Amino acid sequence: MDKPLVKCNVANCTFWGEGNKCQADSILVEIDAHANRDYTMEAGEEPYEMAEHKDKAKNIAQTCCHTFRPKES
Repeated sequence: MDKPLVKCNVANCTFWGEGNKCQADSILVEIDAHANRDYTMEAGEEPYEMAEHKDKAKNIAQTCCHTFRPKES
């Protein structure tokens, strides 16, 4: 099964790929209310065991990507 195409404009992320394509094996998107939670994950692991809960966002601005990892210089 092919991975879904995930577009990302954050070029300083470890998973950023040419054409603004996310290269992560799994993605975690959270609501902003949980933005400071630590969902530590290694690339290729199943999505974040601690993140198994359901929330509702009223709009796009209330979401954030927890998959982001800064590229090493």
